[in-house]
Amino acid sequence: MQETAADMITLAGAAGPEGSAGEGVTARDAVARDGELELTVAGGRALRFPAVWLRDNCPCAGCADPAGGQKLHDVTDIPADCAVVGAVVGAVPGAGADRGRTVAVSFAPDGHRSAFAVDWLVRQALDGAPDDPGAADDPGGAELWSTAAELGQLPEASWPRYTADPAVRATALAAFLRSGFMVLREVPSEERMVLRVAESFGFVRETNYGRLFDVRIEPAPGNLAFTSREILPHTDNPYRDPVPTIQLLHCLRAADEGGDTGLVDGFAAAAALRATDREAFDVLTETTVRFEYRDAVAELRTSQPLIQLSPGGRVLGVRFNNRSARPPLRDAARFYAAYRRWAELLARPERRLNMRLAPGDCLVFDNTRILHARTAFSVTGSRHLQGCYADLDGLASTLALLRREQ
Repeated sequence: MQETAADMITLAGAAGPEGSAGEGVTARDAVARDGELELTVAGGRALRFPAVWLRDNCPCAGCADPAGGQKLHDVTDIPADCAVVGAVVGAVPGAGADRGRTVAVSFAPDGHRSAFAVDWLVRQALDGAPDDPGAADDPGGAELWSTAAELGQLPEASWPRYTADPAVRATALAAFLRSGFMVLREVPSEERMVLRVAESFGFVRETNYGRLFDVRIEPAPGNLAFTSREILPHTDNPYRDPVPTIQLLHCLRAADEGGDTGLVDGFAAAAALRATDREAFDVLTETTVRFEYRDAVAELRTSQPLIQLSPGGRVLGVRFNNRSARPPLRDAARFYAAYRRWAELLARPERRLNMRLAPGDCLVFDNTRILHARTAFSVTGSRHLQGCYADLDGLASTLALLRREQ
């Protein structure tokens, strides 16, 4: 069944659920084949889209709220025998120069019609999607780094420019998502400024430690962070579900000697473990470990694997903290062999990016990806950091809004 532009209903923008018509991707052909859409894009690549998926993602005003894109239908409203019966490239009235960037689709049995942006369809394509096992080590746009040399330029920005220029802020946030961290310089060395930094891209995540916490030596510490001891690479708050996904540490005063911060890319380490010791990798992704924390005001626990995967095999997060882990008794010998292998990999000196935070430096890192460490330090100098937690969704939303305005 082939329809002409005159036969098709007008669908403003011919967009996907979260995007507008494409600016570069074009389609050569679109046909209904075996009840599905087969779309051939420039270069000859053929992509298949099931009818029920297309119908569920129809962007027309009757299926999706024009303001926010939220669906106006339930999955049970889609005919059980939904099928694609017609498809035409560029068949949207007024497409003009955009011909080839939209595809119009007709469905049976109810005759519903939809129009999609070709570039949006290509981004959603099953071939090479993030959950494709062939892309299992690709953390969804992150750039993995195993050493400081691989990282290259440090993702950093000055706080005055970051706050004054939306373009600088967007660049810094994008670098954070690629590298897993960023350093903001020249943040005023004033108490509670760390909250201002978190609020510049999201919302503060309040915990039993409060909206912010002080990292300094305490007379009767309930946590090793409040001592001068060395702390090996770890995840913060692994006993929470969900774990805080962003951590901030703002340096107010540095120690006279020591107290350097170390960062390890857990995603890169997980990829290396998968490549060199698949058995250990599988043990750590399939075994849940209980994490616990107790003090006078809180009792927290959860059970999660040390390496979390998506259904398609992509690494979604790492959770590592020997101080609060309670590994299972079942298959203990096999688990501990993998656990030791993972700990040794994370502790390799060449994997650690070392930096000395100076007063005014604020380190922001992805707590589900980047493990952080600290060298021992002298008790003189009154080392004092203030920290807080935030979440990745807020940062990603802020970046999307900044890009929308550019």
